[in-house]
Amino acid sequence: MVMPILDPASTVDASRPTPLGLSIPRVGVSPDSSGRDRVNVAVFAPAVNHLEIVFQAPGEGWKVRTLPNVTDGVHHGLVSGLPYGTRYGFRAAKEHGALPLSVPATDVDDAGQQLLLDPYGCGVDQRGDFITSVHMDRHFDWGTDRHPGIPWRNTIIYEAHVRGQSMLHPDIPEELRGTYPGMAHPAMIEHLTSLGITSVQLLPVHFHLDEPHLQNIGLTNYWGYNTAAFFAPHPAYATQAARNAGPHAVQDEFKGMVKLLHQAGLEVILDVVYNHTAEGGPGGPTFCFRGLGEQHYYRHDALGRYLDTTGCGNTLNFGEQKVVQLALDSLRYWVNEFHIDGFRFDLAVTLCRNEANEFDPKHPFLMAIAADPVLSGVKLIAEPWDVGYGGWQTGRFPQGWVDWNDHFRDGVRRFWLTDRASLDAGGRGGPPGEFADVISGSAGLFEQSGRSRMASLNLITSHDGFTLADLTSYDRKHNEANGEQNRDGHGDNLSYNHGFEGRSEDEKIVAARAQTRRNLMATLMLSIGVPMVTAGDELGRTQQGNNNAYCQDNTVTWLDWTRTPETHDMLRSTKRVIRLRKEFLSQQPHDFPIREERSFLHWFNEHGKPMSIDQWNDPSRRVVQLLLGSEDGGLEGLLVINGGAEDVKIALPQVSNEKGTGNRMFELRMTTSDLHEIRQGVRVASGERDILQGYSINIYRT
Repeated sequence: MVMPILDPASTVDASRPTPLGLSIPRVGVSPDSSGRDRVNVAVFAPAVNHLEIVFQAPGEGWKVRTLPNVTDGVHHGLVSGLPYGTRYGFRAAKEHGALPLSVPATDVDDAGQQLLLDPYGCGVDQRGDFITSVHMDRHFDWGTDRHPGIPWRNTIIYEAHVRGQSMLHPDIPEELRGTYPGMAHPAMIEHLTSLGITSVQLLPVHFHLDEPHLQNIGLTNYWGYNTAAFFAPHPAYATQAARNAGPHAVQDEFKGMVKLLHQAGLEVILDVVYNHTAEGGPGGPTFCFRGLGEQHYYRHDALGRYLDTTGCGNTLNFGEQKVVQLALDSLRYWVNEFHIDGFRFDLAVTLCRNEANEFDPKHPFLMAIAADPVLSGVKLIAEPWDVGYGGWQTGRFPQGWVDWNDHFRDGVRRFWLTDRASLDAGGRGGPPGEFADVISGSAGLFEQSGRSRMASLNLITSHDGFTLADLTSYDRKHNEANGEQNRDGHGDNLSYNHGFEGRSEDEKIVAARAQTRRNLMATLMLSIGVPMVTAGDELGRTQQGNNNAYCQDNTVTWLDWTRTPETHDMLRSTKRVIRLRKEFLSQQPHDFPIREERSFLHWFNEHGKPMSIDQWNDPSRRVVQLLLGSEDGGLEGLLVINGGAEDVKIALPQVSNEKGTGNRMFELRMTTSDLHEIRQGVRVASGERDILQGYSINIYRT
């Protein structure tokens, strides 16, 4: 039973409308006469005349209190009896004359009507379908923890799912698999650090819910792009012991994961979803924002209908000040309280649409981040598109951001996959111009925003789409298990099955696929920009052709750690090209390749001669050579790439590059007499010209 709390001081309540959420009362507010915990409660609920907070302190029954004050749509009041661990939520109060007095309320229990979550709630408690916010104690012993602070140029991102990463790992205790501690287990850290990546990017870890249509067919939103609470970690990724202990233990496990990854020198980046919420479109459930102020929190058209640029039914309204503030406060909270090193923004264009619903590279949200002393210092990654009008904006985000570069993804796939399919069928591939542009950082694409080649986040795969292995094994998507008759997911994947759909025992097909995978991974690591590896690609992970496995919380998406000769070769090859990248960059000045007047990228044809304009546009030209380095560097790199159907003999370019420091002289001389037979694909040679079979990219040390 909810008992009313009569507060004789309600008419002289000394609460404040900021900060939003639950906070310590300001200095000068006298303590409650009962000596009980007293907090300032503030909620932006412009659609509600009178707002009640309904709460249950640990070991006590439910109580209700009407927030007495309203300032610019923010309901606020001082409320006693809310110690840490208190469950709470909100609801609209009935009209009771001029003053919002406390009144008797209906019964509240764990099987009752859903309360409205606190938009600023830092913890959640879910008991069946009944979900509440939780008043959280943020204390945690961080010790000497520090942000690794890895420069963008040296960053190698590894996109992973907390649950799927460790669910099948044999060296991680069963009770830790699929959890925050499992992500930071020594066996997992050893894999990540030996691989050579620098930054772990986690798929959404904000508290999220499953869409009703998935619940109806017995599936879940495995990826987690359906946020319900922007300040709370998802409890399902904590151990059973932590879930039993409550939200504070869940919070501590997440922070402990970050602390251990930092100790290993690894950054932690979060994939965040501020573009829509779990409430979905019209007719969807009401958990929070819809009940507090639907017209303010969500974007609508002139007729009052939802204006959806996310494809998820609803779109948060970043033309509303309080929505922008919500996102900024949430981001700061994760940096300050969880020591997060950066964020990847899902459908980032939606966050930058102005009141006219047009993308604005000077949107107040972007300007506020740039001016914020906390947020301007972390990594900011844009998924630079959404599904609305004018939704493709790659290259237009402001300085300080890097963009997922779909030009790189598609250009590399075309060169190594669909062009290869055409060549194998007796046709022609495309000209080398697009491929050369994207592997050198898509400079023209990012120039318009005042950014350099290092604004390109290079990816060939991600959580969304085929894995690297499936790109080489499937021509068509196979998403039947998703329950949508294979209608979901992209149909144009720029993939190539090498002559057979799905798993093959044919040795020639198996070898060709393996070589193409190595080509793709080597291209990713030896291109200019910031590379991102999708978890499991280093092991040849397959999803059996499912290119939209968002609802597959099973072995389809979990990493298979079974070692085979094929997975061993792929892992070894990935480690080598990552090591090559690091070795090369370690010999370059810190501003390479941003300072273009002292950096060089020279292109040559198979005869060692500079490429002409006609050759760039000639589809019969499938061999290019790239000499790159810096005047102040200690290492030049020569990439020789053959995307043709046949082995070729090439003449290395003749280059004399002299630069001296005291009596030291570095010289790179490659004459036309140095003939090398370059196989179709990518070959990598180290300073000793140690040939790694199955490649056609050569790196030479001066």
